[in-house]
Amino acid sequence: MNKPFYQDLKLGILGGGQLGRMLIQSCVDFNINTSILDADPSSPCKEFASEFILGDPTNYDDVINFGKNLDLITIEVENVNTEALSKLQKMGKKVFPQPEVIKLIQDKRSQKQFYKKHGIPTAEFVLLENKEDLKKHINFLPAVQKLGMAGYDGRGVFKIATKEAIEKGFDAPSLLEKLIDFEKEISVITARNESGDIVVYPVVELVFHPEYNLVEYLFAPAKISKEIEQKAFDIARKVVEKLEIVGLLAVEMFVTKTGEVLVNEVAPRPHNSGHQTIKANYTSQFEQHLRAILNLPLGSPAIAKQSAMVNILGEEGYSGIAIYEGIEEVLRIEGAYIHLYGKKFTKPKRKMGHITIIDDNFEQLLQKVEKINATIKVIA
Repeated sequence: MNKPFYQDLKLGILGGGQLGRMLIQSCVDFNINTSILDADPSSPCKEFASEFILGDPTNYDDVINFGKNLDLITIEVENVNTEALSKLQKMGKKVFPQPEVIKLIQDKRSQKQFYKKHGIPTAEFVLLENKEDLKKHINFLPAVQKLGMAGYDGRGVFKIATKEAIEKGFDAPSLLEKLIDFEKEISVITARNESGDIVVYPVVELVFHPEYNLVEYLFAPAKISKEIEQKAFDIARKVVEKLEIVGLLAVEMFVTKTGEVLVNEVAPRPHNSGHQTIKANYTSQFEQHLRAILNLPLGSPAIAKQSAMVNILGEEGYSGIAIYEGIEEVLRIEGAYIHLYGKKFTKPKRKMGHITIIDDNFEQLLQKVEKINATIKVIA
């Protein structure tokens, strides 16, 4: 019997940032009404959600009160209260990704132990409780110290090359990861539905900002050998299978100069390394996330057009009401598509939007990336 397609479904999203905003755009295509819980009264989702609730996704009571009248709850950021989500699950609510998966991924220490347990290749590491522990591992240097909790977009990560730098390290539960002499950083977006069906997106290559420690731009597909590509596919699929996640998972990896592929980190949600899929793939990562959590047939992840994605970041030295320079020049570039996130205020390094560029010629694609990077600026 045919039924109205999901127009009566009550979907809640914890977090009201740009990922939620783009997820809402896919929800509209599926007749899905959305409720958003976010602590920022001017969040990017506020004007687009069917219902916006002002509250803290990390607060137990706020999450319980938000979710108790919903059918399905998902996330656009993993910094959420997993105890509340587990309670909602016991109350009969669908929660995807599952609370136990979110909880594991929230702590980078747990993540690394999970990889080790399941034979998933990752950089060598040791666990630390405080700075005194850090001082005991001078022989492990050079390394990268990562906070167990709360690190995001380059925050909570500190490179320690010499013993003199140890004093600047974190005095908190963390891990010390062997510094990898990598050739490339790549990412693979994957999705799994309740039925256990899995799709794996083509590998993308990430280029990081030299100072900000976050992605400046990427291109898809990555310029890697078939052998490396297959390793990346196999590893990403294994991570998804072992987690048994329902929803989207971004798997970030290093490709070493000796041809190894090592998992760096994962994110259980739509991800910055999948934004280009809106224009460049047959199924965007946002639509795919909906398909997965609704247990619908998963869409084709195949690339329709070669692409690049440039993050629009707030300029150093500017904080205040955002002013965008260079928009008109970018709009003159063939194959360039602007996606702004609705953030009224800018500050250094803040993600304010992204631009997807499509071009059949790779050299021309990179030239357009360079031109866009030199043209668009967010000041105040």
